[in-house]
Amino acid sequence: MSTTAEPVALGVSSPVADVVAKTTTTVANAIAKTVAVISSTVSTSSTTGATSTATATSTTPTSATPTTSTTFGYTPTPTPIQSASASLEDGGEKLSVKDLSQALQHFGIVDYLVFIAMLAVCAVIGFYFGFIEKKQKKQKLAGKDGGGAAGIEERRGSEALDYLVGGRQMKVFPVALSLVASFVSGISLLGTSTEIYVYGTQYAFILVTLAISGAISWYIFLPVFCNLQLTSTYEYFERRFSRRMRLFGASLFVLKAIIWLPIAVYVPALTFNQVSGIGIHTITPIVVIICTFYTCVGGIKGVVYTDVVQSVIMYGSLIVIMVKGTLDLGGFGTVWRINQEGGRLNTPEWTMDPTVRLSVFSVFVGGTFFKLQSTSINQATVQRFMSLPSLKAIKQTLFTFSIGLTLLYMGCVYVGLVCYATYYDCDPMSTGLAGRRDQLVPLLVMRVLGVVPGLPGLFVSAVFSAALSSLSTLLNSLAAVILEDFVKPRMGKSMKENHVALTMRVVVVTFGISSIFMVYVVEKLGMVLQLSATLQSSLYGPMLGIFTVGMLMPWVGEKCVFIGSIASFITMAWIAVNAQIANITGSFRHTKLPVSVENCEYDFDMSRYLNSTSEYEPHSGSSVYHMSFLLYAMLGALLTITISNLATFVYGRQDIKDVDENLLAPVVQRYLRKNNYYETVVLKKVEVAKLSESSD
Repeated sequence: MSTTAEPVALGVSSPVADVVAKTTTTVANAIAKTVAVISSTVSTSSTTGATSTATATSTTPTSATPTTSTTFGYTPTPTPIQSASASLEDGGEKLSVKDLSQALQHFGIVDYLVFIAMLAVCAVIGFYFGFIEKKQKKQKLAGKDGGGAAGIEERRGSEALDYLVGGRQMKVFPVALSLVASFVSGISLLGTSTEIYVYGTQYAFILVTLAISGAISWYIFLPVFCNLQLTSTYEYFERRFSRRMRLFGASLFVLKAIIWLPIAVYVPALTFNQVSGIGIHTITPIVVIICTFYTCVGGIKGVVYTDVVQSVIMYGSLIVIMVKGTLDLGGFGTVWRINQEGGRLNTPEWTMDPTVRLSVFSVFVGGTFFKLQSTSINQATVQRFMSLPSLKAIKQTLFTFSIGLTLLYMGCVYVGLVCYATYYDCDPMSTGLAGRRDQLVPLLVMRVLGVVPGLPGLFVSAVFSAALSSLSTLLNSLAAVILEDFVKPRMGKSMKENHVALTMRVVVVTFGISSIFMVYVVEKLGMVLQLSATLQSSLYGPMLGIFTVGMLMPWVGEKCVFIGSIASFITMAWIAVNAQIANITGSFRHTKLPVSVENCEYDFDMSRYLNSTSEYEPHSGSSVYHMSFLLYAMLGALLTITISNLATFVYGRQDIKDVDENLLAPVVQRYLRKNNYYETVVLKKVEVAKLSESSD
């Protein structure tokens, strides 16, 4: 490593620590104030009953402990909705769905302040790294470096290297939290809980595949990326295959980003609409502008440290929802019993039928491929790992990230169980109280946390935090891919630093703004979790196959893998499009677990429920696009691998000795050395050494 490291690496007191300390103090003060409000609210509620502002009621399970004689059967602090129930019983009236929905939208001043504080912290962190920290770094380097060190510092302090990978001197824990925050988007926070409510705990078993995919990533993919020190993962395609393969891979990534960005924006906007009544297309521009600002000016450092704050908010909000939701229902035993009776505590089906949505095969085998393409070859993930200084730091980050991600997903799963235990005898979707399945969790939050000022704001902040972290990560990765794979190869050495800075920021702004308009398309499609997984897997499945061929199959040449990847991409795109068409038109739907409306205490359109019962009847399909969405990544990868190998019978096998061993996985390198494949070959290790030196 070079001795001219950044101030943090040299042990100099970093202003980041001051910012984190101030942020921590602010958060602590906010928590203290919230606790005071909670205490005040509980005290007031216990003496005076419910507030007079309540105007609605909703349905909840019958109490397991009859000693509490409220309408809802448990003894928490009465919410405004519960108070309305008592008054409605006296008046002999029932609210309509519309009135009840409006009553649930009580996003107060404290909630707005909590939400605004989160956005302000993100903006301040981005401003700090974009202006203050950058200026301080230039001043320190100017005073420290003489003319002889100018070359080294120019490489280390280059605009692209600092903006995209933080000078390759980021710290383990912030990067691990950043990976968790960016990996778990608002889609996961809401979609995973909704998945448990609708289909049961089958999906939770995919957590096992995190360990499997992490081990595969560590032993096969990450060592290659670490040794090559690539900013764009698709540069590997050019080194291993050709320039056109690099453009093909980068183009798929850009296409995936265009499709996925509006999905990530739509989820928090949906949540905000549920709790505040503000329209989706009103809040969407606000989300995008805030995210675009701190990503544009702060680079990857701004993204990573805002992710740290956002991940803390996500963990905190999940804990609050789990604890209070469980206590309101009468304890963990009640939650478990209701879900068990409702068939939600289920396991993947023991079948090899690919059309079964969540079978043992699709969850454990397909799920491993699904997680592998997310954690091993994804540009955003690899870019985070490449911001670390060593392979040891990457290993520590991967381990910490896996634990943090597992805990967060377990929290989402349990929130889904709490949601079903709350609405098991009055399904809000069937009655129209929740316009979409993805609004179930926000509805639960307003019911459970609405009594305490600030807690709904905390939840909304968590969903926005998840979305902002994913948005900023993808925007930063888009800047890296477009700069490294499309612009730099054409501009060459004539591209100046100010041109590099301008290009990256224009990319961030352009794609950020475009996602606003794509939201109109996304809101017409199906469940966001399945939609996201389907589109991502159909694009990244072929990509996983290309990397696998490149690192594990040195006998496959460029023409063969190009044909295999094109065929795989076209096939997967056809399957994904037809699957969504079938989902939208209703020609095929996976069978949902049954729900009930027998104890609803508000008026709703019964015909809506009767029309939805077809979703709970057994369905079967034989078409290939009826397959489980978890098998998309596996099918795409296997198609690429299989067709590429078959093409070698037409175009011939590549001479293994022509392949640089640094482009192969360590296990393949050891095998080839053992069998003396590289005995007479002059390897290209000099170029890799130079790359490593420049990265230091």
